[in-house]
Amino acid sequence: QVQLVESGGGLVQAGGSLRLSCAASGSRFVINNMGWYRQAPGKQRELVASISSTTYSNYADSVKGRFTISRDNAKNTVYLQMNSLKPEDTGVYYCNVDGTYYSGSYSSFDSWGQGTQVTVSS
Repeated sequence: QVQLVESGGGLVQAGGSLRLSCAASGSRFVINNMGWYRQAPGKQRELVASISSTTYSNYADSVKGRFTISRDNAKNTVYLQMNSLKPEDTGVYYCNVDGTYYSGSYSSFDSWGQGTQVTVSS
């Protein structure tokens, strides 16, 4: 299967920036879509941004113009550059990756990271 390791969360003041990273590891896999979700206390998990294998990106309306998602296929890594952060961006950010892996036969996978806390103070 495919494992994900996230990094880059932390505490920042409103207006500041953070960059999240998520690296995928495993054997014999090909990644299709990569994305970031977040979950604020008491709220459902929501999509923040996603990027396809053809680098088509999609953003939640609340982060358009402030966040940028990118991927490095050679490193199997997806990034989320977050600028002009607001207190309402606070939450646990989860990386999500899907694709195909080979283990005797081809199977699909849909993996989640462990989550990284982002806190934006006012």
